[in-house]
Amino acid sequence: MVNVGYKVLFALSIWTMTTEAFPKGAQRTKCHLAKYKSLPPQELEAFKKAKDTFEDIMLLSDRKCSTRIFHRNWELKELSVHDRVILVEKELDFTINVLENVDDPSLSKLLSRPLEILTQIREDLRGCTRQTHSHRHSRRLNNWLQNFHKSKETETPECREASVILNLFRLLNEDLRCAAYRDLCV
Repeated sequence: MVNVGYKVLFALSIWTMTTEAFPKGAQRTKCHLAKYKSLPPQELEAFKKAKDTFEDIMLLSDRKCSTRIFHRNWELKELSVHDRVILVEKELDFTINVLENVDDPSLSKLLSRPLEILTQIREDLRGCTRQTHSHRHSRRLNNWLQNFHKSKETETPECREASVILNLFRLLNEDLRCAAYRDLCV
């Protein structure tokens, strides 16, 4: 009798663990952005080298850009946590796309490590946005996304490149950090 009781108890505990641990339709991904509250200095150095090289290239060129692709009249912390993640993901999508298509070979070589880092960050952000498909964007985010899209299309490729590279540190040190701090971004 005692053996049967233990077997039933064991079977019930296994059933409970598997049905509660893996409910149907549940998202198994978690949003892990805390590691982006502060990037390691050696990673930021890779971005700095690329930015410095780009600035040297810009001084030698005749580019005249007054780009406002990433412009906002408000701070990221004014958005909901989910909207922040979406905005940073959109910025990263565009940034990665532009950096993957840089023409200058010396700059392109320096961008390999930053692109690896940015791609990993984007994948982590996508893990966060997949969790809430039905989230409705705020009016502020929708307006920014529309302006962002228009600005990207009206700029020349050279000015898109300049805008992206000159925005890298704001993206990493302000926008990504705020998204990583979630509710604590103030």
